[in-house]
Order: sequence, then C-alpha cells, then structure tokens
Amino acid sequence: MADTLVTYCVVHQPRRLRLPARPLPADLPPRQWAEHLFDDAMNRRYLEKVARWCYYPAAEMFQSMLDNGFKLGVGFSVSVLWQMRRWDRRLCNVFRRLVSHPNCELVGVEPYHSFAFAFDIELFKKEMARGKAYAEEFFDKEISVTDTTEMVMNSEVYFALQQSGYRGAMMDGRPWVMEWREPTRLYSHAGRDLALFCRHYELSDDVGYRFSNRTWEGYPLTADRYAAQLRDTWGRMVFLAWDFETFGEHHNVDTGIFSFMTHLGGEVKKQGIECLLPSEAVSRFSGDMPDLPLPVFGTTWAGSGGMEFFLGNASQQAIYRLMNSALNKAKLARRKEVMDLALWLLQSDNLHLIQWAGRSGSEAEVSAYFTPDEWWKLGGDRILVEQQNVYKSFIQALDPLM
Repeated sequence: MADTLVTYCVVHQPRRLRLPARPLPADLPPRQWAEHLFDDAMNRRYLEKVARWCYYPAAEMFQSMLDNGFKLGVGFSVSVLWQMRRWDRRLCNVFRRLVSHPNCELVGVEPYHSFAFAFDIELFKKEMARGKAYAEEFFDKEISVTDTTEMVMNSEVYFALQQSGYRGAMMDGRPWVMEWREPTRLYSHAGRDLALFCRHYELSDDVGYRFSNRTWEGYPLTADRYAAQLRDTWGRMVFLAWDFETFGEHHNVDTGIFSFMTHLGGEVKKQGIECLLPSEAVSRFSGDMPDLPLPVFGTTWAGSGGMEFFLGNASQQAIYRLMNSALNKAKLARRKEVMDLALWLLQSDNLHLIQWAGRSGSEAEVSAYFTPDEWWKLGGDRILVEQQNVYKSFIQALDPLM
C-alpha cells in the first residue's frame, strides 16, 4: 500500500501558427518574420482566456492546498512564461508567489515543448539548459528534477539529462514500457544515478481526462474515494502528473474539479499518505532504484503513450519532415534570430494539433479540441495545407541568407 505521494503539474501554452500562411517578402528582415509566422493576437486571446478560467483560480486553489501541507512540483515552458511576460505581468506574480512556497518545487521543462530531442540530442541538451536557466531566473528558485516535452523519454533522452546534471526525470509509466514492473517507485537506467519518476497514468487520467465524463464507470469521482484508491495502490509511492490546465480549462468549474482538489489534501492526510516534493522523493528513495530498460522509440504521456500520437498520420509526418528542414537550414544560415524562429517551429503542438487527420476516436477528439477554433473556419483539409505552407515560407525565405 502506497504511503507517499508526489504530484506534478506542467503549465504550457503554444505559440500558435498564423493560418492561412503568409508569404515572407524577400525584402523583409528576419526580425520581422515572427508576425508572419505566428498569430500572437490569437495567442494573447487564448492566454487571457485560460488565465481567467484556469491559471488564476487554480493557482489560488493550490496556494491554499500548499498552506495546508499539500506538496506540488510545477514546471513552466518558456513559451508560456514568454507570453505571460508580454501580456499578463500580474499572472507572473501570482505564479511567482505559488512557486516561492516551501511546499512547491520548480521542475524543468523543455523551453518550447519542442521536438529538438528527435533531431539533435546535443541541441536538446542546450535547450534544456536554456529552459532551466530561464525558469530559475524567472522564479529565483533552483531546479534539480526535470520533465521534458510531453514527458517524452527514451534511452538517449535519459543519458542527455543524466549528463546535464539532473537528479531526477519524469516519464509515463505505461504497461508496454514497465512490463512486469510497477510504476510506484523510482527507477534508474543502465546503471546511472538519474532517478526516473513513472507517472501512474491510470490514477492520473482519472482526474486529468475522465473526471467530468458522465459515462465513465467511476463518475462522480470524490476526494475521499480517490484518496483511498491512492492508499490502496500497491507500492511505496504514487506519482501523479497533470496539465495545470486540467483545473478550470479541461474541466470547468461547474464539474466540481476545484471542490474535489480542495478536499483532496485533507483526505490524503486522513489516509496517512505523506506528500513529498520530487527532490525529497529522490533523496529518500534513490538508494533503491531498480533498472528500467527504456524504449528506443520513446514513451510520452500523450494519447496511448507512444510516439505514434505525434507521427501517426501522413500530415504529421509531413510537418515532422518540414521541422527537420527548417532546423537544418536555420543552422546553415548561422543567424541567431532565424535559429530561434526554427526552434519555435519545432513545437510539438504543431504535431499534436493535427493528430485528428484521418482518424476518429477519443485521441482524435482531444486533438481536435486543442485545435484553435479560428483554424476550423478554414476546414480540416485547408488547415493541413496552410500549416505546411507556414514551414515552406520560412524554409524558402532562408535562401538569401545562405
């Protein structure tokens, strides 16, 4: 029976593309390309919407929970921090207050939630260091445990993080990865000392995805019943992880999600479960970390847990190839401003948002939900074409810089 709990949330907003695509005029300097590639007016609207329904009330909720002894790890993409700095400085201070709490730990995140890990592992290491430095400066707090992009993990990602000096990293504890092992403990890989937190995907998804689903057999989920399930879980430690946007955005206030979480801290105490910060769990359990073989193709917490969520249809594979071309050509241009634009274009969201193409079912519905309403006015087929055109415009505009 588990008697310790580690909880983590990630805060992220993508920098969404401007559709339909705009060509980049030959005489336009690279410093002005961003307004043609990204729809920042739309991005501001989405940030303000999510802040109103999620970020402000959920931060207040967690602040109260931390005051009462709950503990939380929280990570921020540079993408969302950059947007908050531009458009909502008050929200910056709300999150700074939350992170400064002694019961809150700042966790590392890949800065743009990008696919850099798939194209250049050394670039990935540099980007992880950049994201760490940015977040540490933003919150004036150190990072020792890290997430990645969509909790992606495979063997080379593990070694890259281990070589970067982190004490712990996070992955999704899917059965096809864990095999006969339980996710309720820390693991290591290949004899190295980087601790692996394995997200309990079933218990996490009961809250993250199923909480407001009235057809789910577990509906309605109550805090006392959920805390009892945590306690009855076999093993020593349950690791829960959610999008921060779960609270108020994915499940709105009318679902009872805030009331559920507010009562959860007290119910966890009643069950005799001790809350730990990620680094506290590493300190306590790192002396006993069995080996966990990691998959070559990688695991993620998206969809069914495999990379096919991002690369499972022809449209995603086309964008993936265009991402690679954009990155390689930006490297050849040797211009800092175009390299930064290429990194923005590597955002995993641009693959996530078209997972629905040619598919049906719950995963496609989730992908379609995240696709901007403004895009749907173009129609599904044109979304796919215009998204590719954004990348093509960028790649072609680099020619004069070679």
